[in-house]
Amino acid sequence: MKYLIVGLGNIGDEYTNTRHNIGFKVLDALIESSSSCFETARYGDVTKIKYKGRTLILLKPSTYMNLSGNAVNYWMQEEKITLSNTLIITDDLALPYGKLRLKGKGSDGGHNGLKHLIQILKTSKYSRLRFGIGNEFSKGKQIDYVLGKWSKEEEKELPELLDLSIKYIQSFVTIGLNRTMNDLNKNKKEE
Repeated sequence: MKYLIVGLGNIGDEYTNTRHNIGFKVLDALIESSSSCFETARYGDVTKIKYKGRTLILLKPSTYMNLSGNAVNYWMQEEKITLSNTLIITDDLALPYGKLRLKGKGSDGGHNGLKHLIQILKTSKYSRLRFGIGNEFSKGKQIDYVLGKWSKEEEKELPELLDLSIKYIQSFVTIGLNRTMNDLNKNKKEE
């Protein structure tokens, strides 16, 4: 079985280690323990890893956030992967920092990457792992916050949260969306 795991983010050094690039960061953490590395391909950096008999195609789109749907659509077609076997990892302002939430459908929530995905895929019924980045910004400073670097306190918690994100991905590809939502959606930030 093949799965497409997409981490949303923006290419370029100025975006490295920003809140908006958490999707890239999760995928980087996922391949850390493997012998795999990303290679530049059409519409993004791509690699393949194996997990419990499944093939995971990991994609970091190079289309910038606002055109993420182009990369996802291309790689779904190229690898012949169904929408039900596709998982999008994205930042989410509506969730407190560190809270993770897996969903099988939903609105774009004002997120331009998700908005473009809905437009290109012609559905909002796709699996997404939402990584809470909080909303600790002053009025009119949303873009600066989203494109800003993690605070020292946030950075201390990131390794644990990246490990939890990997558990979500591994669970998604082995036991599926619904069981993973039931098992993992209640995480420490909710307690």
